[in-house]
Amino acid sequence: MFVFTSKMKLLAGSLTLVGLVFLLIGFNTDYSSHADSGDHGAPAQAHAEEAHAAEAHTDDAQATEAPATEAHAAEGHADMAYTAEGHAEAHADMAHASEGHADDAHASDHGHDLSANRPWAAFLVNSIFFLGIGIGTLFFLAIQYAAQVGWSVGLIRVFEAVSMFVGIPILGILFLIATGGMHMHHLWHWMAEGIMDPASPNYDSLIAGKEAYLNVPFFALRTIAYLVIWAGAAFLLRRNSLREDALPQGQNMFFTQRKLAATFIVLYAVTSSTSAWDWVMSVDPHWFSTLFGWYTFAGMFVTAMTVLNLLVMYLRLNNHLPWINENHQHDLSKFMFAFSVFWTYLWFSQYMLIWYSNIPEEVTYYLPRFKGEYKPLFIAMVAMNFLLPILVLISRDAKRIFGFIGLASVFVLAGHWMDHYIMIMPGAVGYSFGFGFAELGGILFYAGLFLWVTLSQLAKVPLRLKNHPMLTESERFQQ
Repeated sequence: MFVFTSKMKLLAGSLTLVGLVFLLIGFNTDYSSHADSGDHGAPAQAHAEEAHAAEAHTDDAQATEAPATEAHAAEGHADMAYTAEGHAEAHADMAHASEGHADDAHASDHGHDLSANRPWAAFLVNSIFFLGIGIGTLFFLAIQYAAQVGWSVGLIRVFEAVSMFVGIPILGILFLIATGGMHMHHLWHWMAEGIMDPASPNYDSLIAGKEAYLNVPFFALRTIAYLVIWAGAAFLLRRNSLREDALPQGQNMFFTQRKLAATFIVLYAVTSSTSAWDWVMSVDPHWFSTLFGWYTFAGMFVTAMTVLNLLVMYLRLNNHLPWINENHQHDLSKFMFAFSVFWTYLWFSQYMLIWYSNIPEEVTYYLPRFKGEYKPLFIAMVAMNFLLPILVLISRDAKRIFGFIGLASVFVLAGHWMDHYIMIMPGAVGYSFGFGFAELGGILFYAGLFLWVTLSQLAKVPLRLKNHPMLTESERFQQ
C-alpha cells in the first residue's frame, strides 16, 4: 500500500505555496519597464513603422503606375511605370516580411500594452503544459480498455491517479477566460472591446468574421464542456475500477469500462482539436492551421508519457510496484520515443507546408518565431524535443535504464514547455517576453498541485487491481 508521506506532503505543499507567492509577485510586476530596458519593444515598433511606411510608399507607387499605364505609348513614361512597379514590389515584400512585427503595433493601435499580458500569458502556458499531463494520461488509460491491452494492467492505478488531475488546469484556464471577459487582460486579442463592432475604431474585419465562434459566452461554455467531459471520464473510469475490486472473484466490469473508454475517445477526438483552437490558436486570431489540433495533441501525449515514466520509476525504486518489471518500463519508453518522432513529423509537416505555400496570412505565424527574437528558443525547442530524446533512447537497452530515461525526460519536459511558450508568447506579449517570477511561479504552483493530487490518489487505494481479467497477463509480461 502506497503511503503519501509527510515529507512528500511538505514538498507538494511548499511547491504550491512558493509558486503562488511567485505568481502574486509576477502579477504585480510592471513588465512595461522591463520591455523598455530590454529593448524588446523597440524592434517591434521600428519594424512596424517600417511596414506601415512601406505600405504607404506602395500606394504612392501604384498611384504613379496608373497614369504611366495610360501613357504606355510614351516610352519614357513606361520606363517610369516599370521603375515604380519594381519599387512598389520591393517595398511590398519588405512590408510582407515585417508583418509579424507589425502585429505588435496593431495591438498598440487598439490601446493595448502587450507587456501587461505577460503574467497572464505565463499562467496560460503552464496551464496548457500541465493539462497535457492529465489529459494525455487519461487518453492513454482509455486506450488500454478500448484496445483490450494486457501488458499495462498492473499500471492502471497509476494512470487513474494522474488522470484525476485533469480538471485543475482547466479551472485555471476558466479563470483566465473570466478575467479576459472582464478586460483585465488582452491575452486573447479578439476579446478586446469594440473589435467586432464596425462603428468602433478598434474594429477588425477578419476577427469580426469569426464572431459566431469567437465570443466570450460560447468560449466559456466550450471550456466548461471540456471540463465536464474530460474530468467526468476520469472520475467514471476510476469509480468503476474501484467497484470492480469489490466484486466477487471472477467477476469484472471490463466491458463497461471498454464502452465508457470508447465513448470518451470519440469525444476526445473532437475536443482535443477544438480546445487547441480555443485556448492556443486563438491567441493569434488572424492565423490558422489544419494540423494544429494534431500537433498540440502529440505534444501533450509525449509530455504525459514522460511524466508516467518518471512516476513509475519512482514507485519501482521504492518497491511499490513489485509486479512491474523492466519490460513494462521499456514499453512506456517506447511510447515516449515514438511520439517524440510523431511530434517532429507534425511539426515539420506544419512548418514545411506553410513555408512552401508562402501565403501571407499563414507565414506571419513563423516570422517572429523563426526570423525574429524567438529564433534561438525555437531552434533549441526542436532540438530538445527531437534530436536529444532520439539520441538518448534509440537503443533497446537505453529504454530500460533509469539514468537514460531520466536524462531524456529532462529534455522532453523542458522542450515541450518551451514549445507551449513559443506557441503562446509571440501572439500574447510580442517581444516583451522573458522568464521570471510569473513563469517560474506557474511551474511550481502546478507541480505542487500535481504531486498532491497524484500521490494522494495513489495512497487511497491498493496499487494492484484484483479482478481485472488480464491481470495475470500483465504480471507475466516479457519481451
